[in-house]
Amino acid sequence: MRNKNKTHEPKVHVVKRDALPTAYAWGIRLLSIVIALVVCAVVTMLLTHQNPISVYGTMIKGAFGSPRRIWNMLQSLAMLLCISLAITPAFKMRFWNIGAEGQVLIGGLATAACMILLGGKIPNALLIIVMIIASIAAGALWAFIPAVFKAKFNTNETLFTLMMNYVAIQLVSYFAMLWENPKGSGTIGIINQAGREGWMPTIGQYDYLLNIIVVLIITVVMYVYLKYSKHGYEIAVVGESENTARYIGINVKKVIIRTMLLSGAVCGIAGLLLVSGTNHTITTTIAGGRGFTAIMVSWLAKFNPIIMIFTSFLLVFFEKGAGEISTVYGLNESFADIITGIVLFFIIGSEFFINYKIQFHHSKEVK
Repeated sequence: MRNKNKTHEPKVHVVKRDALPTAYAWGIRLLSIVIALVVCAVVTMLLTHQNPISVYGTMIKGAFGSPRRIWNMLQSLAMLLCISLAITPAFKMRFWNIGAEGQVLIGGLATAACMILLGGKIPNALLIIVMIIASIAAGALWAFIPAVFKAKFNTNETLFTLMMNYVAIQLVSYFAMLWENPKGSGTIGIINQAGREGWMPTIGQYDYLLNIIVVLIITVVMYVYLKYSKHGYEIAVVGESENTARYIGINVKKVIIRTMLLSGAVCGIAGLLLVSGTNHTITTTIAGGRGFTAIMVSWLAKFNPIIMIFTSFLLVFFEKGAGEISTVYGLNESFADIITGIVLFFIIGSEFFINYKIQFHHSKEVK
């Protein structure tokens, strides 16, 4: 007869790793990127029937093929980085702010309102100051609402911030109809195109250089704030354990509200830069999904603002390069998303092997 006291252990165990040395961890990440590029090359070759090397050359050309393309890529990088920096304090605190898209939209809407209602009525320098204040206040307010509900009533911040994105979209849609130009178009069009009231000034001949400089300053300030300030320490402690934070005397509710105000304020600045410094109009799609892409940028960089520069660059490069492949080889726009998705799949998957290891065991019998 069979022994009924047999115990069967799984042959495969997933075990939490001890902390890997930084060099090994980044080695795994770089290897994942190399594998992703190989897979992308195979997929591209199957779809285009072209030499993968020439296809990757096309990708590089799409990102760096001309000075204009380089500046467009740097502008896109700066905007993605700015929004990523905005959500990082909240994410480090384990407050899942999925509402960056809406906070950027509201900041941009406040900027557009100032440009439309005050343009030509007050000096341009004063107008820009008012726009800066309005966009920061609007973004901070949009983040303050879910923060208060989380701090006071422990609501689900993920759903709350996500739903506020849709409220922001509808508000922008309403004002786009209210301020539409020309009438009947359903869009605002270029704001103050003749006099350029409220447009961010250019530095030399470069339209986007001011945006890039502003984001670089925010990057440095955010790095110092999170790593060396008392507020940054409190954010880290609350993120590790709210109970521990309370035990050592940190006012958790205050930290939640303060951190979300900061997060929304930086999103407001991103909205300002997009409306006043780049597009000179406001639409429901002006954030371009960056509020969600920024989550990956921040997470992959382990909430380090300096490393976020490189993760932002990686995503923007693949976006621009894959878009060029789509154009040159007559593929539809979804191809760029496929390539980006493959790369992200391998990069995110590499985190599993950094944090866990697989062990194989022989089954044992207990008699």
